[in-house]
Amino acid sequence: MQISINDIELRLLMEAIYLKYSYDFRDYAGSSQRRRVSHAIHQLGCATISALQEKVLHDPKVFSQLLQYLTIPVSSMFRDPTYFYGVREQIFPFLKTYPSLKIWIAGCSTGEEVYSMAIMLREEGLLERSLIYATDINPQSLETAKKGIYPLEKIEAYASNYIKSGGKHNLSDYYTAAYDTALFDRSLTENITFADHSLATDSVFSETHLVCCRNVLIYFNKGLQNRALGLFHESLCHKGFLTLGSKESLDFSAYADKFTALSKQDRLFRKL
Repeated sequence: MQISINDIELRLLMEAIYLKYSYDFRDYAGSSQRRRVSHAIHQLGCATISALQEKVLHDPKVFSQLLQYLTIPVSSMFRDPTYFYGVREQIFPFLKTYPSLKIWIAGCSTGEEVYSMAIMLREEGLLERSLIYATDINPQSLETAKKGIYPLEKIEAYASNYIKSGGKHNLSDYYTAAYDTALFDRSLTENITFADHSLATDSVFSETHLVCCRNVLIYFNKGLQNRALGLFHESLCHKGFLTLGSKESLDFSAYADKFTALSKQDRLFRKL
């Protein structure tokens, strides 16, 4: 089958990005990648993918702009409340038996899920003995996550999700409102390490008890999905826990028989 010019240009762009900046998007899902690059071309004033590649290779600022399109930093607090309720009810009771905890939130984006997890851990008396690694490949997203400042207009939806997820107080107990923004309590981040990490190129950095990677694998092809799952399996301690996004699954992966499902509906798994 003949490969289209656009697909050839797309492959060359991803190879150029890898060789120049060491960001590896070569095994990301093709359809999603094409949509993102197509949008970036128009927004960055390029006629073709090749024209975009020329700009990216000669101007790091253009690559930084393109990175925002390739990674799509979109998140929200307590997204899919039943998932957070499931973590609270089905995983936390086991985590409470450990004297100290290490939790890895992979692909943390702009940090909303990190703060959601920290709030739940505090309410269950686990935050003070937890070390949370929040990782992403987008430096701009990580900076937003570190600041913990979000638009006040989104807080109403976040607060509703928080209650549905089994929240024990009011979400307003955890932030200060000012100038149309909500600044989350700095004490929530005392045990959080925000760090650059790529599931495509980097290795495991610590043994963990819980790995949360939601709505990331859907953007990977099968080979890269298996690589990421391999990192999570290697990172997790004996009987550690893995959680995925609502549209993600271990079925038909190379690690399908390495985990057992606590809740298939909420994508909660335990390492065998």
